[in-house]
Amino acid sequence: MTNLVLKSVRVVDPATGRDETADIIISDGVIREDGVTADGLTVINAAGLIAAPGFWDVHVHFRDPGNTLAETRQSGAAAAAAGGFTHVVTMPNTNPAGDSAEWLRTQIEDSLPVKILPSACITRGRQGREIADLADLATAGAAAFTDDGATVADETLMRAAMTRAAKLGKPVMDHAVLPDIAGNGMIRDCALASQLGLPLFPPEAEIAAVVRDIRLCRETGCAMHIQHISCAASVAAIRAARAEGLPVTGEASPHHLALAVEDIPGDDGNYRMNPPLGNRTDVRAIRDGVLDNTLTLFATDHAPHTAATKDHGFKKAAFGVIGLETAIGVTWRVMVAEEGMSILDWVARWTLGPAALLGAPAPNLAPSTLADLTLIDTRKPWQVNPGTFRSLARNTPFAGWKLPARAVLTVCQGRTTFRDI
Repeated sequence: MTNLVLKSVRVVDPATGRDETADIIISDGVIREDGVTADGLTVINAAGLIAAPGFWDVHVHFRDPGNTLAETRQSGAAAAAAGGFTHVVTMPNTNPAGDSAEWLRTQIEDSLPVKILPSACITRGRQGREIADLADLATAGAAAFTDDGATVADETLMRAAMTRAAKLGKPVMDHAVLPDIAGNGMIRDCALASQLGLPLFPPEAEIAAVVRDIRLCRETGCAMHIQHISCAASVAAIRAARAEGLPVTGEASPHHLALAVEDIPGDDGNYRMNPPLGNRTDVRAIRDGVLDNTLTLFATDHAPHTAATKDHGFKKAAFGVIGLETAIGVTWRVMVAEEGMSILDWVARWTLGPAALLGAPAPNLAPSTLADLTLIDTRKPWQVNPGTFRSLARNTPFAGWKLPARAVLTVCQGRTTFRDI
């Protein structure tokens, strides 16, 4: 268990509104009252660093089971800890798919350096034809239900699933893209699409799905979470739904906040994702949605792939990019440095927003609690080098970027799980 003192650290705790310089004392993994002394503690001069509750990511893929060359639970958890995360929600689009209590049990492993909160499938085998045994999955520990990687296109089936999920008190998370509209689209309209002859992804494929999901939320009362928002009209629809009082949330991924389709440098598979990058108007709307709390949380959609599936150009590349080890730096650069977002609000999008979605207690740095903490260094930029990642994958669009913030210490449930200070 962790035994250390963070001297003169900036404590940023959105749950209490605390933003002040103080000492944090952790003894036997527990946060102690300020001013309490204990023997045998390692003292870290943390002046100029930020201590926040451990970050949560509600949208990660660890590819385990089924594609462990791309990522395992162990490598994904190590990447999460290095990124400052203490809790992650894994997606069930594995092989086999996560539609059974047995699958859920294999996801939860106490020895990992991050707490895994697995989501489970909405439909059996993620096939979109028959609802999975949601009650059994909830009992086995499912944090939420999703067929991530695909939406449940059958509206009658989705309504029935949401009705059941509402009774279980679990949110439904949707990869909101209607396949009949999306077709084989892989990129938004831009000069590069014409140059490479790439099929276009119409924004209506996402927007129509978001509007449908909001309507089903209204009808069923089920908490609906829209994953990886990429379109301005989707942000507007979620803003209106929340103003109506509906339990609708949406997430902003670092890549959709930082990059527009116009920024893709060429025939590079590391920029292919689903949904694809929006245009600059979409990026502006997503940032505004974060700033005004329409989008209440960040999430990486960490999607590892092997080099063989990403290194042969945009058209042949698999969908998805990784993000756990660059998330702090990218979102700080975009939202704090460029947009002027308050640090309390920025931390809240990585802590309070995710926990509220899952119905979990607000992450905090209160005394007498088991420490879940990330220590962040914003004093000097660092350059993204995928070769140093803990993740097995290297498929990032941020290689070579200079980022202004990074995690240098992570404490999860009282244990130090990452340290680079």
